[in-house]
Amino acid sequence: MPASRRKFLQGSATALSAAALADEVLAQTSSASATGLPTRILGRTGQRVSILSLGGWHIGSVKDDNEAVRIMHAAIDEGLTFFDNAWDYHDGRSEEVMGKALAGGKRDKVFLMTKNCERDYAGSLRNLEDSLRRLRTDHLDLWQFHEMVYDNDPDWVFEKGGLKAALEAKAAGKVRFIGFTGHKDPRIHLKMLAKPFDWDSAQMPINLLDRFYRSFQQEVVPVCLRKNVGVIGMKGLAGGGTEGRLIEKLGMRADDCYRYCLSQPVTSQVVGITTMAQLRADITMARNFKPMAATEREALLSRVKDEAADGRHELFKSAKTYDGPHHRRQHGFDVG
Repeated sequence: MPASRRKFLQGSATALSAAALADEVLAQTSSASATGLPTRILGRTGQRVSILSLGGWHIGSVKDDNEAVRIMHAAIDEGLTFFDNAWDYHDGRSEEVMGKALAGGKRDKVFLMTKNCERDYAGSLRNLEDSLRRLRTDHLDLWQFHEMVYDNDPDWVFEKGGLKAALEAKAAGKVRFIGFTGHKDPRIHLKMLAKPFDWDSAQMPINLLDRFYRSFQQEVVPVCLRKNVGVIGMKGLAGGGTEGRLIEKLGMRADDCYRYCLSQPVTSQVVGITTMAQLRADITMARNFKPMAATEREALLSRVKDEAADGRHELFKSAKTYDGPHHRRQHGFDVG
């Protein structure tokens, strides 16, 4: 058989395998009847989590702590029980207000994730103790290395001792699962996935625009599926502004955008919720979720294609000003 034909057939088999793995993730989607929201399995962890995750950055931006707590309690009651956070969100305020919401017996009702902003051993342990204290818990369900956005971040996590700290925390029962996040470039995610460690999860931008520019959907998700790494989507509305670039600049509807995300092989999609009205709308969308048919997906993609390919609406993939201040300082960049 000619080498060119053999290569074509091998590529076709890989594509079919990726498609089959993607179908498996969607097939895991449970009914909302028992849990309030549909759930999916988070990669190799075997844990079922709600297909929506409550975004920690947005909940920390709610001015009134009591209102933020009320939103989180309502989310739990409705079955939105995967909570996202990070050590640096609003200088710790996001974790603190989430800790208030989880006090009094609520902690055991959520799958709690927060993120470590350090790369070294000692700094990682300090981040962990800060997060546990603020969140008022003795353990995290998922701890992710935050913002893998610089080319040397994956090397630092291993060389400086961050992963060693995470493994010790897991052995001590303070962390159940370990993952990483990033919004910059698929290459960096792929470098992290190639490291000698079996990650439990990887968080990344998943939205309509991503299909056409530095695409995590095209480049990273298939690798995660082959390695049984749970995919957590974020920036479903493409970030920016109060409601997201897809709504503000391109006139898309939030429910269509999120339905598209959930029609990808993600375990859960992080959503920014700052009001009860947003919570109700997202709950309704998720509770009634049905995967988009290919024709519907392609119709939505065709509406954004012309403005998506140059990255003008996903500047978090190309501009350092969208990187967290803590991480810019970490790498010696000016924070302005």
